[in-house]
Amino acid sequence: MWKILLLLLIVVPALEIVVLVLSGNTIGIIPTILLIIATGILGAALAKREGLNAIRTAQMQTAQGQVPGGVLLDGICILIGGVVLLTPGFITDVFGFFLLIPQTRASFKAFLQRVFERSVRSGNVVFYRGGRRY
Repeated sequence: MWKILLLLLIVVPALEIVVLVLSGNTIGIIPTILLIIATGILGAALAKREGLNAIRTAQMQTAQGQVPGGVLLDGICILIGGVVLLTPGFITDVFGFFLLIPQTRASFKAFLQRVFERSVRSGNVVFYRGGRRY
């Protein structure tokens, strides 16, 4: 897992640089910079809207006595998507918008659900409540 993360931290910025240079050569430096700023602003607004929707839904589910598990995964996806959108680059922007749009976020949510379930079953994640281990 850590090796994959390290690889992503090296490969993704290198690819972003390549795409930014190609974009600057194709459409110009100023339009490239403006496009980066625009995606950051649009992403921040979308992250705020989706985050507030997730909070409202979690509050309603909690008030009805339900555990807001799916909404928490939405919140994780929205947080990651918002942070990724604030980093300059087009590759990360695509991934960020993927996580912020509810229809596309569902597939990543399903992936996170499987990862969490596998971690709990393998014993890598342990829950404590009231001093008892679950």
